[in-house]
Amino acid sequence: MLTLTPHALDALLDKLISATLHTPLFIWGAPGIGKSQVVHQVAQRHHLPVIDVRLSQLMPGDIRGLPVADHSSRQSVFYPPDFLPTDPAAQGILFLDEFNQAPPAMQGITQQLILDRRVGSYQLPAGITIIAAGNRKQDRTTVYDLPAPVANRFLHLTLSVDLSCWRRYAQQQNVHEHILAFLAFRGDDLLHKIAADSPAWPSPRSWMMANDLYQQGLPVELAVGSGCATEFEAFTEIYQSLPDIDHILQGKAASTSRFPHDPSARWATITALVLRQQEAKSAFNAACWLVKQASAEWLQRFFSELLPLLRENNQLSAFAKQVDKHAEVKRWLDDYLQRYA
Repeated sequence: MLTLTPHALDALLDKLISATLHTPLFIWGAPGIGKSQVVHQVAQRHHLPVIDVRLSQLMPGDIRGLPVADHSSRQSVFYPPDFLPTDPAAQGILFLDEFNQAPPAMQGITQQLILDRRVGSYQLPAGITIIAAGNRKQDRTTVYDLPAPVANRFLHLTLSVDLSCWRRYAQQQNVHEHILAFLAFRGDDLLHKIAADSPAWPSPRSWMMANDLYQQGLPVELAVGSGCATEFEAFTEIYQSLPDIDHILQGKAASTSRFPHDPSARWATITALVLRQQEAKSAFNAACWLVKQASAEWLQRFFSELLPLLRENNQLSAFAKQVDKHAEVKRWLDDYLQRYA
């Protein structure tokens, strides 16, 4: 089965919606990794409503609708449920989230809707895209197997956990730099780790909840569990020993200011320099300090974090003009671009 990162899934959904393809898509993946978030992001970008339907909360008759007597024809007709659009010109996404938490009988009732885009006399408007999502059995979730006829009506892909994609999203959501630096240091191990012995465990979703707690001075253990929280709290203590980040960004770093030796402190320093820079000049000052202090490995990590952010903020051109004035920074940046651009 095709496996995609959240960024790649975003691009695929863009194409599917733009092409108005009527083939339904099923997104598989672990809980809390952003399946529904990506769907909602793409819909928002296309100015489309999302009709979020949880089949596990419905009965088979809820999809077909309510039978009502038509006295003139002496027949019963079905009034469709209010969550299914009836306007032929309607556009949007019919999102069947947690699809396989519904029992097979409930999944089966959707076969006609998924394949033929109709149930009885109800016709799904042409502008509606059907997307479903669900967890897998190995994710320690209560799910049912998809009946073969139902599964065969979908395109299928798996969404993977990807730290770089999540960090990019988290930066846009103003997640605290301590969390971003910690996860950069610890890697995918603690971005998503289902715990067998705790109801709270780290995932992209629970880290967003942890950020809300941390911003308010509340314990992140409530969201990510005790083990992960203990590591995070120990990591934040290193900020007391970091070089003066603001002075570095202002170009006023003391001659005694040194790039830390400890890897965790190095990640914290790199993340702080990238996130706290406000414009091209401060980013340039950070680069000038680092080329005198850091090895090639850490300079590459700095540029890999910095350049996408400068591009998003329309500061890349101004940064390049600053770099042209400093031969050493220009040499390192050119080397990075040749290797990784």
